[in-house]
Amino acid sequence: MSKHLASVAVVVALALAGPAFAQSGAVMAGTGPGAAGMAQTVKISATITAIDKATRDVTLKGPQGNLVTVTAGPDVKNFDKLKVGDQVDLQYVEALTLELKKGGGLVVARTEKTDAVGAKKGEMPGGAVGRQVTIVADVVAVDAAKQVVTLKGPKQTVDLRIADPEQFKRIAKGDQVEATFTQALAVAVDPSMKK
Repeated sequence: MSKHLASVAVVVALALAGPAFAQSGAVMAGTGPGAAGMAQTVKISATITAIDKATRDVTLKGPQGNLVTVTAGPDVKNFDKLKVGDQVDLQYVEALTLELKKGGGLVVARTEKTDAVGAKKGEMPGGAVGRQVTIVADVVAVDAAKQVVTLKGPKQTVDLRIADPEQFKRIAKGDQVEATFTQALAVAVDPSMKK
């Protein structure tokens, strides 16, 4: 499954979810000394209502009746196994962690890793794709009155409000913050049940 297909799948998941988006997922958050994290999971199931083999267009019907048509590119293996009535299950996870690096010393940088796996020959179409972006930024200013920390990363400078006073006390100018954003998407197709 390519990065492009993953982007399309995320858009499809959001479009199919409609008003049920918030009801179909879970959010978790936590903090520790000098660290904070948050993760969200969204699960969507849709049914294939139409397939155009010539254009490789697949129409999906979501739980609220929303219809979305996507094109399965050449990187979608085993396309010929898709059938009207099959269920497509999408699970999308994103997480963000922030970790304080006292005293700095790391290189201010942005790194990105991606990975993907697809269905094996003969299996139902499906796969997973993941992406992780890590940014190291310098703490260039600390505003105690506003509880705001100014971070200078490799491409931009941002102000970050720290809502937890205990966390804010730990941060000083010259420290660094390492932020890691992770996205993962899994897509599976369940064959329709023949009666």
